[in-house]
Amino acid sequence: MSSMRAMLATLSLLFVNPAIAADCPPPPARADGWTIATPETAGMDGAVLCGLLDRLAANKDANVHGVVVTRRGKLVFERYFAGDDERWGRRIGRVEHGIDSPHDMRSISKSVTSLLTGIALAQGALKHLDAPVVGFFPEYPDLDTPERRAITIRHLLTMSVGMAWDEDRPYSDPANSESAMYASADPWRYALERPIVAGPGTVHVYNGGATTLLGRILARATGKPFDAFAREALFEPLGITPVEWGRFANGEAMPASGLRLRARDLARVGQLLLDRGKAGDREIVPASWIADSTTPQIGTQGMYHTKLPKH
Repeated sequence: MSSMRAMLATLSLLFVNPAIAADCPPPPARADGWTIATPETAGMDGAVLCGLLDRLAANKDANVHGVVVTRRGKLVFERYFAGDDERWGRRIGRVEHGIDSPHDMRSISKSVTSLLTGIALAQGALKHLDAPVVGFFPEYPDLDTPERRAITIRHLLTMSVGMAWDEDRPYSDPANSESAMYASADPWRYALERPIVAGPGTVHVYNGGATTLLGRILARATGKPFDAFAREALFEPLGITPVEWGRFANGEAMPASGLRLRARDLARVGQLLLDRGKAGDREIVPASWIADSTTPQIGTQGMYHTKLPKH
């Protein structure tokens, strides 16, 4: 279902035909915080990078929207292409993509929501990760049961909530749990009232509902709409503007799959992780949160080993 075709990477492209494309200019300089460098000054081979264009042109089915390559914190290569596009699963046709084109981030939205959780924890808006999820949803008193009180923010982050959830079906199938959640009159209740089938923290099941609940928890903990908190705490400090979100029927942003960013902006988020949560000299996300977030949390048998910090 993903329509986000922007590539963010520090790439080793020795497998690419090194023929230099006829038109391979450097990325344009803009007042967006990126320093432009030649591939050679960043320790890369410009001929190899430019050869990537021929490789992509030969693959008519790739539908690549854009390629952005950064190396040592500098932008060294950038190219955009025409391709079929969609906005949160809805086809919008063929688009001539460019430097200002937003792309569906789909489940990268979940990683951004995790970064925001680390920020909220550092700010003290969230007290700890072991707070019961139902405590943030007093409007559902019937769901405040001993079984559900065992489900915590930590379990939302690790998608180990123990509730029945099925995203293995095509998203066009109304029985897909995420699709059913978005079609529900109350997506948050839908996500929270699924039958409990396993102990929280024991089994990982991919679950967009968990991130949807986490987004509303962040809004209630910070006292700001989720997208406003994201803008103030993460995107504006990184110089990322504007930002688009897909929205629920009530206007709230979709934290599990609704984010749309330009390719350069996605690269900025990636650079933030490489720099352990810092943008220049400013810490945006605690380094400890970056370390914990990039540490494997799942064992070989699909059972979670809870390694997130005991805040």
